[in-house]
Amino acid sequence: MYVRSAVLRLLTWSALALLTLTALPAVAGAQPVSHDFFDGARAEVANPGGSYPGSNDFSCRPSAEHPNPVVLVHGTGGNRQTNWATMIPALRNEGYCVFALTYGTLPGTNWPVSGFGGLTRMEDSADQLGSLIARVRRQTGAAQVDLIGHSEGTLMPTYYLKYLGGAQYVDRYISLAPYWKGQDQAAYLQLEAMAKAVGFDPDQVLPCPECGQENYGSPFMQKINSGGSPYVPGIAYTNVMTRYDGIVEPWTDGFVPGPGTTNIVLQDTCAADRSDHLSIVSSPRTVAVVLGALDPASAPPVPCVPVAPGLGL
Repeated sequence: MYVRSAVLRLLTWSALALLTLTALPAVAGAQPVSHDFFDGARAEVANPGGSYPGSNDFSCRPSAEHPNPVVLVHGTGGNRQTNWATMIPALRNEGYCVFALTYGTLPGTNWPVSGFGGLTRMEDSADQLGSLIARVRRQTGAAQVDLIGHSEGTLMPTYYLKYLGGAQYVDRYISLAPYWKGQDQAAYLQLEAMAKAVGFDPDQVLPCPECGQENYGSPFMQKINSGGSPYVPGIAYTNVMTRYDGIVEPWTDGFVPGPGTTNIVLQDTCAADRSDHLSIVSSPRTVAVVLGALDPASAPPVPCVPVAPGLGL
């Protein structure tokens, strides 16, 4: 199920390259906030390999109200633009310094293939995340950052926190459509076994070396959940989930209690919210939840408004 869904996501993203695009506005004052997930893909096609307007400005200096820069971590097949057409302007308009990376691209590839991130092994991707956070801290002067991840971007950063010394540099960790318990990747593991049986290195001939790492009980997942939990003491966690996810199946794979952890199921407070794995990132309700998680003392109300599934399924 998950493998087929991931392929569908990649194919959908590729199809957007055929769309007729209009130029994106320059950042000047408040930015318009799109609630169409696919505007991120349109931005990537318009500016291949670029940064979405409002992000990755290393001259940005955090304010006293928002001292932590926010680092956005995309999911499998995404990149620093495709995931974040909603969250970047929404956060920037609130005065946050916002940064995003593209990690885990297949080596030796050119665009558009290089526009698909989150495909290589997550240990290497965690190292890339650590490099960005080090640069953000160095150039902004901030002691810590807050993380917002989507899908794989909710899982991979934990390796950075637990094994690469990153825990001291992260204050808040917000996960959109997480899967802390793993996913069923039996089909992908069968492909890996077939590749090995005929003498091939799966990492060289299959397009997603990270996929098998997500499997329930894999060595990577055991490391993520070492000590009985994916969580690191001292970090405030917020998990945001939708019952209609459609890719994280079951969606409860992200529902893990823990100290300092808030689990939010969007439909618990609004039956009209039909967010799926994509539109959870672009929903105005998710934006309000994220702003409240970043700054609980100034949390905005979370509106109950209809939210459609991004894939229309």
